[in-house]
Amino acid sequence: MFEGISEEKVREAVELIKKGYDERKLRARLGSDWEIIAEIARARIRAKDKFSRDDLWMDLEGLRYSTHEIVARYRSERLEKAGVRSVADVSCGIGIQLIFYAMKVERAYGIDIDPAKVEFARRNAEKYGVSNIEFINADSLAPETVERIDAEVVFSDPARPPEMPERRLEDLLPSPLRIYEAYKSRADAFIFDLPPQIRRERIPWKGEFEYIDLFGALNRLTFYTEPLAGAERSAVVLPAGARLESNPDLEDILEWTEEPGEYLYEVPQAVDYADLLNELFHVLNGEAKMLLREKRRVLATGDAPLKSPYLKRTYAVVGVVPFHPVRINDFLRKEGFGRATLKLSVPQEEYWQVRKRIEANLSGDRRAFVFRVGDMAVIAEAL
Repeated sequence: MFEGISEEKVREAVELIKKGYDERKLRARLGSDWEIIAEIARARIRAKDKFSRDDLWMDLEGLRYSTHEIVARYRSERLEKAGVRSVADVSCGIGIQLIFYAMKVERAYGIDIDPAKVEFARRNAEKYGVSNIEFINADSLAPETVERIDAEVVFSDPARPPEMPERRLEDLLPSPLRIYEAYKSRADAFIFDLPPQIRRERIPWKGEFEYIDLFGALNRLTFYTEPLAGAERSAVVLPAGARLESNPDLEDILEWTEEPGEYLYEVPQAVDYADLLNELFHVLNGEAKMLLREKRRVLATGDAPLKSPYLKRTYAVVGVVPFHPVRINDFLRKEGFGRATLKLSVPQEEYWQVRKRIEANLSGDRRAFVFRVGDMAVIAEAL
């Protein structure tokens, strides 16, 4: 598969696409395999911020479901610390997580029913210089496939149906329930990538729910069965590597306030999803109070300029005004702000209208961050 598709052809396609070549010109320059070559090239262009290499093999679907390299490295190091010597990746896709696991173990298996994905993963392993993976192009749930696997840990990152009213294990492909039943006599532990929105009580096994925040955004939920579990719940902030674990013995110091202090602190979504706000406030030595908790934004406040790897960002509050675009604009102009970033939930059809009114006739180099807390706009600058 892909025998006629060379590295040189893909690199050529990358340059042609960057120059704006349309499909007709790409077909003329790249030959009969132009469609798959162009797709690999487009995937490489889009993947520039996801991997440290620019020569990986993937299609657009493979890129979409692939693990970010920073996350893959972190999880492989966790496996290494646990002393794991062998791992199997069920539905390995283009193989990024598998490859990083393989760097830390003696033996690895990569299974996928799609022959194209297996070939991509094989080529990517070569790019990273990894040679201890046995690739298997087969149905991962077939008994004959299961019999070929001899691994301490089975990992699975199942595909998520795009439109589901509620995330359930039964709807993931392949379902972790079926993977567990198929491999429970072959492996000592399991690691599942799950939708972060899934309700924890729906998971039928004991283990650890690890929520990962990457570059300030919730990236994924990893579930570790025993004996890999280190806590009931955890949150990891990457690339900093800061980690919080649930501790039921901690005193509850979580306090709420309706008034912002001198500073605002953005809390990573992973900490919120893992219900570790109390643990976070202990790390911050009780110097913060909760101000806002929304689906996409959690704010704490206090009177000290806290900087911590457990926080996304700290802001200095410069003003509080009624939440109305004209009132906000008046304040920004008087204070010499030239730009405004809206850190609030606004209906998509209204966003640009609201932003335009807030930023009307602003001039200067200062950037304001505008938060909405109840009926008030809290205006701040990033530290």
